Amino acid sequence: MKTRIIKVLLGVPIFLLVSSSLFFANENTSSMNTPITLENLPSRSGARPATTNTNPHTQLTQQPNDLSHINSLRVWAFELADIEQRPSLVSVPGSIAMFMDQAHSCKSCNAFMADTEFAHFHPHPDYSLHLGLPEEDAKVIIAKGWGEWHPLIKRGYLPPNIIMMYAPRTEEELAVTKFILGHSYAYAKGKLD
Repeated sequence: MKTRIIKVLLGVPIFLLVSSSLFFANENTSSMNTPITLENLPSRSGARPATTNTNPHTQLTQQPNDLSHINSLRVWAFELADIEQRPSLVSVPGSIAMFMDQAHSCKSCNAFMADTEFAHFHPHPDYSLHLGLPEEDAKVIIAKGWGEWHPLIKRGYLPPNIIMMYAPRTEEELAVTKFILGHSYAYAKGKLD
């Protein structure tokens, strides 16, 4: 009888531990499947990377160890409709830019840095991006740690909505950077207010 009581008492904490871990595992799985929006945008983990405060505006630290994330982002970006891939008109040599087709670009927004270039990828060893966003949306993205204002905004050379988006370091960060770049794409197409 005592042995049975001991087994039952030992079994209760184990049951609670297992069932609570299953509950939290399911909770994380469902939140990972929730589409990212500005309202539920997660905060970027860790401190911000070091960057330059002048032109060229460059990310100096926290580059991805696994370049598959940045490569995946580039492949995804240039498969979007109405995009032309060309060298950047405004960035360092080796930067590859996203140009919106003229027929599909917004006519009354500040999405573009030059011509219809609304985003560009910086080459090795930087890997960050610059892109245009609605100013209020850019403020949210910056507050959550995913980027920073371009320093040329303060000098009046760029509209007040061009940001540096930090290079993705993980699969989770890749999902967020796709959302942010997709938001910039929608802005350049005139799909955002």
